[in-house]
Amino acid sequence: MTWTMNIDPLGSIGLSALIASIPIIFLGVALAIIKMKGHIAATIATGLAFGIAVFVYGMPASYAFWATVQGAMFGLFPVCWIIITALFIYNMSVATGQFEIIKNSLASISDDRRMQALLIAFSFGAFIEGAAGFGTPVAMTCAMLVGLGFNPLYAAGICLLANTAPVAFGAIGIPIVVGAQVAGVPDMALSQLVGRTLPFLSCLVPLYLTVLMAGWKKGLEVWPACFVSGGSFAIAQYLSSNFLGPLLPDIIASLASIIATVAFLRVWHPKESWRFPDEPKSEGKAQLMFTGGQVFRAWAPFVILSLFVAAWGIKPVGAALNELFF
Repeated sequence: MTWTMNIDPLGSIGLSALIASIPIIFLGVALAIIKMKGHIAATIATGLAFGIAVFVYGMPASYAFWATVQGAMFGLFPVCWIIITALFIYNMSVATGQFEIIKNSLASISDDRRMQALLIAFSFGAFIEGAAGFGTPVAMTCAMLVGLGFNPLYAAGICLLANTAPVAFGAIGIPIVVGAQVAGVPDMALSQLVGRTLPFLSCLVPLYLTVLMAGWKKGLEVWPACFVSGGSFAIAQYLSSNFLGPLLPDIIASLASIIATVAFLRVWHPKESWRFPDEPKSEGKAQLMFTGGQVFRAWAPFVILSLFVAAWGIKPVGAALNELFF
């Protein structure tokens, strides 16, 4: 049996779209205003979506049921699977003391919370987004920021906002590739279209993050670092998306941003390191207390995870790994 969706079952595209958006609206209201627990809100939203699909859009109940199951399985594999792995590596690093080395290596670059957010939430998060996508970058970078002393909820919000710049080319370009297939246009054409508009947003996101964290005055104090971080990302994103295609812009742009930002912070630093109000005043940039080998070993689990996830996103490699392990 084949079922074709009627995108305007109510005879008004606006009304049909409004009804279809009810689960999303409910989820936002339930979480942000009512403060409902996440799993309860998500379950109710799923029920609303199921009911609208069946009773408004005329989707066969069996199709709606199996679509729900497929969505749940997709949320479990690979999204939750990757997130669980990332959190396992984080907890393992903490338990073995390796995360203290990671914290020291980052603090030796800058003890300023704004700079740490730029490096981890924006630049490193973009790398994970390009390699994995599907919520993984927020989970990994949030765990790292929490380990550095950020409030968990605050860290999650920062990482979600930082993820707006790379998400279009996430997971080795899946949104662009799938979007091009649905629209019936070449991958490269859509990649170029997005790559000529998104870099403007990429330039602004770092400054937006710092202003959101520290307010206008303290946020604008670090505009040079924001300019370097966002500008290097935007330029690399534009060039790679327009001349290489949709698969690697995030990875290339994030590496460019990390290298440029770290190099810039070697010669420039905010006059006064900013910390959260409930934290003690900074005593200055920390000295690197470990050897290069120790730092590499501490970072190695995250590097290996990133490399494997990136390799998994490449179709031939992913197919070979799936045959080997599944």
